[in-house]
Amino acid sequence: MRAFVVGASLAALVAATETAAAQTTLGWDAAVFSSYVWRGVTYTNKPVLQPDLYLTVPIGKASLTAGGWANIDIAKYDGSSDISESGGESAFNVAEFDWWAEIGIPAGKLTITPGATGYYFPNDAGFTKASNTIEIYGKLALDAPLSPKVNVYYDVDKVKGAYVEGSISHEFPVGPKSLTLGALAGWTGGQEFSTSDKSFNFADKGLTHVDLSASMGFTAGSLSITPSIHGVITSDDATKITKPNALDTGFKVWGGVTISWSKAFGGKAEE
Repeated sequence: MRAFVVGASLAALVAATETAAAQTTLGWDAAVFSSYVWRGVTYTNKPVLQPDLYLTVPIGKASLTAGGWANIDIAKYDGSSDISESGGESAFNVAEFDWWAEIGIPAGKLTITPGATGYYFPNDAGFTKASNTIEIYGKLALDAPLSPKVNVYYDVDKVKGAYVEGSISHEFPVGPKSLTLGALAGWTGGQEFSTSDKSFNFADKGLTHVDLSASMGFTAGSLSITPSIHGVITSDDATKITKPNALDTGFKVWGGVTISWSKAFGGKAEE
């Protein structure tokens, strides 16, 4: 089965785009997660490290953000019950590198964000260079109660199909902090298996999964530290796989912590 991955620290990217409305902003984040789950699909069932570096530049009222993200398998995989994106042949193996670029365009309470992502797999086992591909996408975010968002992705190279995500979230005050609860649903229309094309991300057309999440951010100087946990209700046969011998998991949990930093040029460091 073919599948592609996207950076997990979306909150940091959104914050950078909003901050950069008036200034150029440089930022990075580093996340450690218990496993690697992309669009509901488990690609690594041991801990991973996911660093990201990005630069946001204002263009009038809009903002251009470009960056690079990587997924690193922390441990060597030597068990028959393991899933590894890199093939698991060594520890601290860079399994994937993605470049990405997008433009955030404000339109009243709506933010429109077109962009593109290139996926590169450097290893000779697991996902290889034969899996390299490019996606284009468009995001809509509404400044309204529950912060509704809709993202549409289209693979223009290997899979040549669409994937759609809709999400909502809300912040609840917990003392001086805020607890953010979110819900996301994924749907595929073209990235599923086809007898005429062997490149695919999911088994069937339709609902892929529902992701329920909770996160809370803390600050330490100029750093932002955000623990998060996800509970995934699986729907597609591809999202149900958690191990080679566990092919029908209806619910799975993953989580971790993200450390973020950003600085607006000419201004103070952003949280």
